[in-house]
Amino acid sequence: MQVQTAQPRQEQGRFVISLDFEINWGVRDQQTLTQYGANLLGVRQAIPAMLALFEEFQLRVTWATVGLLFFGNKADMLAHLPTVRPEYADTNLSPYLALEQVGEDEATDSYHFGSSLIAQIRRTPGQEMATHTFCHYYCLERGQTATSFRADLEAAVRVAQEQGMELRSLVFPRNQYNAEYLTVCQELGITSYRGNENSWIYKERSEEQQSLYKRGARLLDAYVSLSGHNCHSLQQIARQFPYNIPASRFLRPWSGQLQALESLRLRRILSGMTHAARHGQVFHLWWHPHNFGVNIPQNMAVLRRIAKHYQHLHTTYGMQSQSMGDMAAELQGHAPVTAN
Repeated sequence: MQVQTAQPRQEQGRFVISLDFEINWGVRDQQTLTQYGANLLGVRQAIPAMLALFEEFQLRVTWATVGLLFFGNKADMLAHLPTVRPEYADTNLSPYLALEQVGEDEATDSYHFGSSLIAQIRRTPGQEMATHTFCHYYCLERGQTATSFRADLEAAVRVAQEQGMELRSLVFPRNQYNAEYLTVCQELGITSYRGNENSWIYKERSEEQQSLYKRGARLLDAYVSLSGHNCHSLQQIARQFPYNIPASRFLRPWSGQLQALESLRLRRILSGMTHAARHGQVFHLWWHPHNFGVNIPQNMAVLRRIAKHYQHLHTTYGMQSQSMGDMAAELQGHAPVTAN
């Protein structure tokens, strides 16, 4: 859909951060708690550390949050489930078939509830609460439909509204962007979404279509430039609505096994940020809080280097920190968006 938008300022680059906040709802079909539980529990320490750094450097961040995390107890969660649910061909993908594994409340089950963490996010200046769908919905998997997607997104919007929040931005789980669903997004108040990098490496695919070759290419791209900077101008973003604010780089977690390549990983990110600042473009960095759930000091040290580089680019080139909602609001001529 073509829209008339305000003319954006061209001289300033933009630094966008979006986080896929999902805890176990985002990994339950791929990892067991034995395999990945430490990362998920570590979210309870990683999120406060990230929020403190975002506030220190005045970074405005989008938190794309799974709707199932909005609750403090199981009874409330069950009362808000949509009646129409995805019927995936691979039943393991559906969290609704595994609800018996969910504990009674956040105090006894840190893997499936996030209301206290959401409260911390809302108290931090400049943070935008966005949606990662209600159930970590997979938009390209066999068996899901537009009807079940609408029901899922309606459930996410409804629970946020009950808690005093309006969801304006969306991140498709597993980056399974589906253009056919943008009309539904628009009808439910979504003004922006995070699209994928413009490279064959990052082409949206179902889980069946993934391959080790393509996963390996994405890993290599984190250290060596295979796909370029993946920066975009506001004019490009303004061409359609809801606005596609494409990803530029995934911030991979610190790895002891790849420690010798850390300088390459960081340089890849910083050079992309610099390119965006110099050319008045948008650099969009993203990751999951659970990526920081282990090796928290090392991951936070990397994030601090990135934040300091943003500070330098802000001083030198006037680069601005914006959430996805901020950017959409600017293009529409509205006020910035926060979780409060």
